[in-house]
Amino acid sequence: MLDTLREALSLLGHLDNQVVAIVWLSFKVGIATVTLATLIGLPLGALIAVASFPGRGAATVFLNGMMGLPSVVVGVVVYLFLSRSGPFGDLGLLYSPPAMILAQTVLVVPLMAALTRQIVEDAWREYATEFRSMRFSLRDSVAALLYDCRYSLVVAVLAGMGRSLSEVGAVMIVGGNVEGYTRVMTTAIALETAKGDLPLSLALGMVLLTVVLLLNTAAYRLRQWAMRKYG
Repeated sequence: MLDTLREALSLLGHLDNQVVAIVWLSFKVGIATVTLATLIGLPLGALIAVASFPGRGAATVFLNGMMGLPSVVVGVVVYLFLSRSGPFGDLGLLYSPPAMILAQTVLVVPLMAALTRQIVEDAWREYATEFRSMRFSLRDSVAALLYDCRYSLVVAVLAGMGRSLSEVGAVMIVGGNVEGYTRVMTTAIALETAKGDLPLSLALGMVLLTVVLLLNTAAYRLRQWAMRKYG
């Protein structure tokens, strides 16, 4: 156990090329995923929070339920769409980083949208009367609330990043875990553990755990700061 730990720390201390490449790809895929999910999830969550339409309650329940969507199910569905016999097979995206980004976006959007809906809905209760008196359109109301809640919404973005970096099932299916091309931290940990390369698995696990803890710490401190500054 101690020997494995020493080897893992040595890999990290010497910035092992394989470790650096895997971590770098993980961050590239994660950042691309969160960017797409932010552009989709935040407006979607805010729209559901503000708009009045038949089935709004059902939409909220559905959105919250999608937060627990099994990643392997998403992986299989995206795989079917991107496979050669699928409707988007001609694009040749299967077993590539874009396929991983697509699968992760499907998983992260509901999480970010649900968190956004709750945050914006709380603000909407406070500003609804004022916005109506000023004759704000639905679009203007959504934009104004997203801006007003921007610091709290960073928490949703950080949560999405944590979910993306921690994902394994979907990216394993659609990415194929190809060495040097689609191998990210989670898939590499699963593979190397099965192969018995515990030092590499432990090194990557330490990096992943550190990043997730830092994201959660940043989210907590940002939320606390926003509450103190804006009440």
